[in-house]
Amino acid sequence: MSGKRGLSDTSPDEGLLEDLTVEDKAVEQLAEGLLSHYLPDLQRSKQALQELTQNQVVLLDTLEQEISKFKECHSMLDINALFTEAKHYHAKLVNIRKEMLMLHEKTSKLKKRALKLQQKRQKEELEREQQREKEFEREKQLTAKLAKRT
Repeated sequence: MSGKRGLSDTSPDEGLLEDLTVEDKAVEQLAEGLLSHYLPDLQRSKQALQELTQNQVVLLDTLEQEISKFKECHSMLDINALFTEAKHYHAKLVNIRKEMLMLHEKTSKLKKRALKLQQKRQKEELEREQQREKEFEREKQLTAKLAKRT
């Protein structure tokens, strides 16, 4: 037999292995071509997504800072409202204190006046009593003088 093989001389697996080797190379080349075609775009997209993610993180941080500033401003408004309310109530307390002092002065004056009036009435009563006693003594003396004359 010669060095050439015929169709019947080759085993069925040998042709399959050669076909697989050719197919593996073709798949590998197709994959490399596909990757070389799409990989740069995918890498650029990946880079762009990373930048967007970083920008979002920066924006979220900035937003949180702004929110805290707004909360602080809102707290300041609440504090200002409390101070305004405190001033209002302080003014009310000052007015109440003034009124209480004024009422205290009036009651003190009324008490003094009442005491003076009471003293005056007692003095007048005492004077009337003394006057009655004088009149009684006078009548007694007059009655005694009249009785001696008879």
